[in-house]
Amino acid sequence: MKIVITGSLGHIGRTLTNILVTHGHEVIVVSSKDARRSEIENSGAKAAIGSVTDSAFLAELFRNADAVYTMVPPPADFHDPNFDMLSYADTVRNSYFKALSGSGAKHLVNLSSWGAHRSEGIGGIAASYHTEQLLNSLKSEMTITHIRPTSFYYNFFAFIPMIKHKGDIELNYGGEDIVSVVAPADIAVAVAEELETARTGIQVRYVTSDELSCNEIASILGNAIGQPDLQWIRILDEASKANLLAAGLSPAMATNVADIQGAIHKGYLAEDYKNHKPAFGKVKTADFAKEFAIVFNRK
Repeated sequence: MKIVITGSLGHIGRTLTNILVTHGHEVIVVSSKDARRSEIENSGAKAAIGSVTDSAFLAELFRNADAVYTMVPPPADFHDPNFDMLSYADTVRNSYFKALSGSGAKHLVNLSSWGAHRSEGIGGIAASYHTEQLLNSLKSEMTITHIRPTSFYYNFFAFIPMIKHKGDIELNYGGEDIVSVVAPADIAVAVAEELETARTGIQVRYVTSDELSCNEIASILGNAIGQPDLQWIRILDEASKANLLAAGLSPAMATNVADIQGAIHKGYLAEDYKNHKPAFGKVKTADFAKEFAIVFNRK
């Protein structure tokens, strides 16, 4: 199969590329950085250097592909005061749509997010809702699967400065709030399965690795870093936003992130997920805690 992967050799892309190359597919990896070229080629894939906002560049790659994997790459700098998350996502989604339309690509696997069944009340994740809706309009041309992962383990790395400064985790969700968390490796396995599997129409697949309360997560992380009494305290929305601003996020980004976190406490992100829970992946919170401890002790 000819499979095009966006997102370079990132958190998901590296493992995904290795899986697909091992399975004998012709894999083309899109990266915005020429410095990645040799690494991509050494993995057994072909490198396509260009921007996902360049629809003409993408259209050439997508032409007659058996499958395409799309995702919105993270911004270069979350602290950029001029960065607008929703506007950026809008630019990328429209580029994908234009490139895929009339491309002859047979199957699309799009990285979305849990909570993407909602258009509001979920902060920046609303971008995933709008991306799904736009790409769904291609249903007469190709089959479509939206991958909706839950919260990423690696987001917990952002807690490290707070733990070192305040001695606890303070967000506008916490305590006994239940959080479903996922490892990029488990997402990569699910994406590979969807790229290789014939589907019909439009499908949605949730991906998660573990599910615990915030208190349980704090206990696991705390034990890993030698702080067994580590607490995860839920604070008010405005206090959480103030912490994000103090950490250097722009006002718009701080609002988006605080709204996403608040949506976890309110249960918005899990509304549809709870009705379509998948089998859990292999990487558990205790596994991630070992990596967390290494990073914690390094900083």
